[in-house]
Amino acid sequence: MNVQEQIKEYITSQPEPKRSDMQELHSIIPEMVPGCKLWFLDGKNSENKTVSNPNIGYGLHTIKYADGKTKEFYQIGLSANKTGISVYILGINDKTYLSKTYGKKIGKASVTGYCIKFKTLKDINIEILKAAIQHGFEARNEMI
Repeated sequence: MNVQEQIKEYITSQPEPKRSDMQELHSIIPEMVPGCKLWFLDGKNSENKTVSNPNIGYGLHTIKYADGKTKEFYQIGLSANKTGISVYILGINDKTYLSKTYGKKIGKASVTGYCIKFKTLKDINIEILKAAIQHGFEARNEMI
């Protein structure tokens, strides 16, 4: 199964309204950076143990670790969680930026250093979410 098929299967396995909201986000995010790399992580480690929720990833940046090693990873992540949807915005050095910039404007969402979590799209301002995602794509070269 290729990445597109894995993503489709993952989204269609979600209950409504999460399924429709994730499908809408999955159509919006790649349009923001046409041709961006798509990822699908099933949430399992090398021993096939579940360590996280499955994630859809968009874009590409290189994570640089303190020991000098590097790892390619996505910039923007999309994942279903128990109560709704999480959007991960990676590669921003200032861990207070998302909450300071978008926290008060986005609506009913929890905003942390790299994650915006909400129950449904109708609970948030989609334009503010898109602005945060756009910043994440533009911040890809900030990662240390």
